[in-house]
Amino acid sequence: MQTSPTTTPNLSHHNLKQMADFLFTPDVNPDIIKSKKVAIIGYGSQGHAHAQNLRDSGVQVTIGLYPASPSRAKAEQDGFQVLQTCEATQQADIIMLCTPDVPMANIYKTDIAPYLKPNQTLLFAHGFNIHFGTITPPDFIDVAMVSPKGPGPGLRSEYLQNKGLPALVAVHQDHSGQAEQLALSYAWGIGSARAGILKTTFREETETDLFGEQAVLCGGIPALIEAGVQTLIDAGYTPEVAYFECLHETRLIVDLLYSGGLTYMNKRISKTAEWGGYLAGKRLVTDETRAEMKKILNEIQSGDFAKEWIKENEAGLPRMTAFRNHTPTTQTEITGRQVRRTLPIIEEKD
Repeated sequence: MQTSPTTTPNLSHHNLKQMADFLFTPDVNPDIIKSKKVAIIGYGSQGHAHAQNLRDSGVQVTIGLYPASPSRAKAEQDGFQVLQTCEATQQADIIMLCTPDVPMANIYKTDIAPYLKPNQTLLFAHGFNIHFGTITPPDFIDVAMVSPKGPGPGLRSEYLQNKGLPALVAVHQDHSGQAEQLALSYAWGIGSARAGILKTTFREETETDLFGEQAVLCGGIPALIEAGVQTLIDAGYTPEVAYFECLHETRLIVDLLYSGGLTYMNKRISKTAEWGGYLAGKRLVTDETRAEMKKILNEIQSGDFAKEWIKENEAGLPRMTAFRNHTPTTQTEITGRQVRRTLPIIEEKD
């Protein structure tokens, strides 16, 4: 194995795209979004953050929900006018869909599509339904995406600190000739121009987002943690010690990665940890691992994952329920609950 420091890659290599330019507050026109009426459809993790940030930026916002929505009381308590989705659609210049991916198609079909008018704009926080063709908008509207790179609570908390989350912006259909400028202005309204806006496509955002979630963030990391904890326990080590070493300390590493990337992290951990990481990482992420990553990406690109996920929802989420029920029974979770409830420095989350 090569143990000398890796060299900086040649960015002119034919397999690498030219580095994209980020856009910031001076690059966008906030007056565009301030002149529009925005309907946020959904008031969950993303919806509440979009709505509150836009309102604080001087934008007129209403919330669209179905009559029995459990989010209605919260939205009204937060001071928003709450209408049925069809009514909110009719009154708005911009309709931002912030509902979960799978039910979104039916919400659009029944409560949005019949009420769309020429020159409105349909926005998405994620490209799933447009890219996989479960929503097909009419040709007399603009269709674009503003996708913050983080969950809604983070989008809101960063805004309140006069910061923001970066966002991806894409245009699917430019009927007015101004779709991109409007999307950029919307991104300003939710605070993302403070952090950086990157232009992309619905395809790129959707496929890379799903891959990152599955192969690394929500699939790869948890599976690696669980395997590490169990390996130590099976070898006779104390479960609490195994938990500390394989899960508890991930926050320290992630914070270093977030702040400065891989090089920054390696400079700030012990030399022993750095050396061991170089050796072990290559043994864990093997050619076989990379081959599985490519399979995961191919399943996303082909639409097979989307079809499977839609089918799972239509069946009532039986496999998802089984996964959810199994996770709390793992040794990692059992030990973790005990540790978190014992240590005063950790506030146990349910």
